[in-house]
Amino acid sequence: MRAYSDKKDVQKKAYYTDRYWVAPTVPRQTVESDDVFAADLAAIKAKFTVLEAYIEVEQLVIVINPDDNFGVMKLMKEELQFEQLIEMAAVDWLARSNEFEIVVMMLSMAKRKRMRVKYTVAKDQAVESLNPLYRSADWAEREMYDMHGVKVNNHPYMKRILMPDDWQGHPLLKSYPLHGDEAAQWYEVDKIFGKEARDIIGPEIRDSAAIERYDTERFSRLGHEVPYGTDISEGEPDTPLAYQEEDGVFLIRKVHEDDSVEITDRDR
Repeated sequence: MRAYSDKKDVQKKAYYTDRYWVAPTVPRQTVESDDVFAADLAAIKAKFTVLEAYIEVEQLVIVINPDDNFGVMKLMKEELQFEQLIEMAAVDWLARSNEFEIVVMMLSMAKRKRMRVKYTVAKDQAVESLNPLYRSADWAEREMYDMHGVKVNNHPYMKRILMPDDWQGHPLLKSYPLHGDEAAQWYEVDKIFGKEARDIIGPEIRDSAAIERYDTERFSRLGHEVPYGTDISEGEPDTPLAYQEEDGVFLIRKVHEDDSVEITDRDR
């Protein structure tokens, strides 16, 4: 693994590159251009504050206060016929404003309309769980916590969903190192063999592009396979290709590489 350097301000350093490129917005239309969306927005505005509203890619997008998320969703489900929560995700804007943007995708089968509800929360601010209203929010909220560290109140089982319970950090933060941190490179060794085996095994190689030519424990070469632990520092023996194991398969003739025929006529 490459030497680790602190990346808490990586977004600020890379503002002039395309690493955190933000796509330009698509054309937006006013809500008044769609009668159904206009009526939905009026119903929401009658009870809650809407910070921004517009139509984008034939979807109504509204921006609300984070404290209103449960109330707005309850209204949408019970009065506006948005019966399905399709997706829920967080976006890391910590370096820009020390906030997460939460995006909730809603679908109304009755109206054949989609709505996108957005709100921002501070780094350590918790939001109310939508699980009591939409069961599909269960895993989405756990993933937001696991991958970003967004805390959700009143969730029935607020634990990590992808990473181990004792994992350090949240892998989808833009400041999270691409190959993991020091804890990540020792995680498997510590869990399987114990920390006392660190000097014997060494850290996990987390760089997917790294290839160790003489590492027979992690890398095999077709036609040059050797038994586990064999010393190949002086060279590798040739291993003729065979398409079955040594004893073959019952009732099937053993085929060797020299017996194979390459077919070049595609119409054959």
